[in-house]
Amino acid sequence: MEIFKIEEFIKKENTNPSERFVQQILTKEQKAENVGGIFVVLPAGGKVPYHFHKKRESVHIVISGEATEIIEGKEITIKANDVLYIPAIEKHGTINRTDKDFRYLEFFTVEAGVTDFVEVTDE
Repeated sequence: MEIFKIEEFIKKENTNPSERFVQQILTKEQKAENVGGIFVVLPAGGKVPYHFHKKRESVHIVISGEATEIIEGKEITIKANDVLYIPAIEKHGTINRTDKDFRYLEFFTVEAGVTDFVEVTDE
């Protein structure tokens, strides 16, 4: 079992505030065989490139801040307390257009030995 305390991630220092910070939080070390997890800080002006995953499904739990999620070319605003499910093949990306950090936890399905991040050039 693993317990994640949102307060700890909200308080965690971003050691390089000009770049996206990603920390793995759920791995095989915690006996997670089919699910992975990361903590992400997207600084002001930062973005996650528009992309899709061939097989991976993801759940994003927004813990602080606000950002624009582009899903299949449509923009939506996401903010603290929103939970976003992204199925495989769905194109998506995130842009932080605010002057504050955007923080979220992402949990996703994994397949042994498969890296399926596919960047898309058209939004």
